[in-house]
Amino acid sequence: MNRATRAAGAAFVGTTIEWYDFYVYATAAALLFDDLFFPNASSPTVALMASFATYAVGFFARPLGGIVFGHFGDRVGRKSALVVTLLMMGGATFAVGLLPTYASIGTLAPVLLVLLRFVQGLAVGGEWGGAALMAVEHAPAGKKTFYGGFAQLGNPAGALLATGAFSLMTLFGDDALHSWGWRAPFIVSAVLVLVGLFIRLRVEESPVFEEADKTGVPIKEVFRTSWRSVLLGIGTLPVAIGGYYILTTFLLSYATGPSVGETEQLILNGLSFAAFVELVATLGIAWMGDRFGGRKVAIWFLIGTAVLAVPQFAVLGTHNTFLIFLMLGVMRLATSGTYGPMAAILSEMFPPQVRYTGISLAYQGAGAIFGGLSPLAATALVGAYGGAAWPAVALLVAMCALSVLCLLVAPRHRDRVPAAPITTE
Repeated sequence: MNRATRAAGAAFVGTTIEWYDFYVYATAAALLFDDLFFPNASSPTVALMASFATYAVGFFARPLGGIVFGHFGDRVGRKSALVVTLLMMGGATFAVGLLPTYASIGTLAPVLLVLLRFVQGLAVGGEWGGAALMAVEHAPAGKKTFYGGFAQLGNPAGALLATGAFSLMTLFGDDALHSWGWRAPFIVSAVLVLVGLFIRLRVEESPVFEEADKTGVPIKEVFRTSWRSVLLGIGTLPVAIGGYYILTTFLLSYATGPSVGETEQLILNGLSFAAFVELVATLGIAWMGDRFGGRKVAIWFLIGTAVLAVPQFAVLGTHNTFLIFLMLGVMRLATSGTYGPMAAILSEMFPPQVRYTGISLAYQGAGAIFGGLSPLAATALVGAYGGAAWPAVALLVAMCALSVLCLLVAPRHRDRVPAAPITTE
């Protein structure tokens, strides 16, 4: 197996595990954590918002993780940083699975939950940038978007595993799910981390990193020379990150709430189908990025996402399985086109010596702003307007407009040293 293929495979497996851990929490936050950790809230809406607030903590920790591991990755190496992030994420997720609930230890339970979510955020804050760079910087010329797509492929694969795990647990019934079933998806993370660690340790360091000039303090250099790229990078990602969580975490709670009344089993199965669509489509979209231009492809799919926002929410409440599955699948295809090319798009926005720090700040900054707050904002807006879905639709369309604008003006950098050639070892 050549270096580029091995790096791409390791990026896929590692990010799959990291995103599985992250999405297991997101699914539990939407379905269960309001009852398990916030039973004394003044209303169900307040309890759900408290649950989403603990979920948002992970996003707020992500920029800090990007700074810490970006510095480590730009100074010491991409590979070493990725090993640490994988161990941190797996350990925190496993610990959530063992955590006593509010009924057992009172207010200490949500406090510990927040702390573990913070560790998750630190880990994923350093994970994505390193995995994306390992795939892109090992890629042969003309195929950077395709190889970068393997890092993006971990997102739908992790989401598919996470929603699939909870869908499986629902088969045991609500009582089992609330008592012990919710813990199983968290605890099984320990096995996945061992597999990912074995694969990640076998990958060579990035050839672009090995040849790059190392700067003293990458974060200072980023703010000195590339702060506009950071801001524009954040602006390219509202839909790729925040829109995704509106259409998964928020949509799950909205669709299964009393005002809409879809079953948890139906929406979980629909989201699992949507994750499968993204899993199948991502590499094809990444190939399109190399063929037609990653930015151009992302803009096409951003327009598609805006157009599909109304029918996506209109089918919820129809109780029509076919229509719900169809719209979840088509919408996920559209949002996949906004996410799949992003590893390569963000990578070319920064020079190699500060690239890990730069793309981590952009990606995780967008995660904190759009990923962490989007479900909370959508829940508050929909609640303020009596349960109508149009505020969530308007929020999603506005995100699409911002993404298109920033993609049109974002800068590009070329590597001084070409990526490693494809040679079989």
